[in-house]
Amino acid sequence: MSGQEFKASVLGAYERGERSLSLPRLQRLARFYGVPVDQLLPSATGGYGGDPNDDGAITLDLNKIDKAPNADLISKFLAAIQVMRQDFNGRVLTIRRSDLRLLANLMDSTEADLSEMLAAAGE
Repeated sequence: MSGQEFKASVLGAYERGERSLSLPRLQRLARFYGVPVDQLLPSATGGYGGDPNDDGAITLDLNKIDKAPNADLISKFLAAIQVMRQDFNGRVLTIRRSDLRLLANLMDSTEADLSEMLAAAGE
C-alpha cells in the first residue's frame, strides 16, 4: 500500500530498535498510517495504547465497519473512542462493554443485537 516505501522487514527492524528512523521518515510513516507522530513512539510507561477492560470487550475490524447498518454513526463513535484513548493503530479497536452499551442506546438497540450486527459486519 505504501508503494514499497515502507517494507515490512524494515518496519520490523524499527520496532525492534535494530534500525534508526529519521524524523522526516517518521513523519511520512505517521502520515501513511493517518496518526499523530507521537502515536508511533512508546509512552513513558512503555506502552502504546490503552488498557481496555476485557470484561465484555469486543474487538472490531475498523476496515469492515462500513458494511454495518448505520456505519456513519458507528464510525464517528469509534473515532471518538480512538481519540480519547489515543489508540490510532487504524486497523482494529477493542471497545469495552460500557462503550457497546452506550452505542446500543444511541442506536435504539440492545447490546446483544448490536454485538451480533457488528460481528456480521466483520465477516
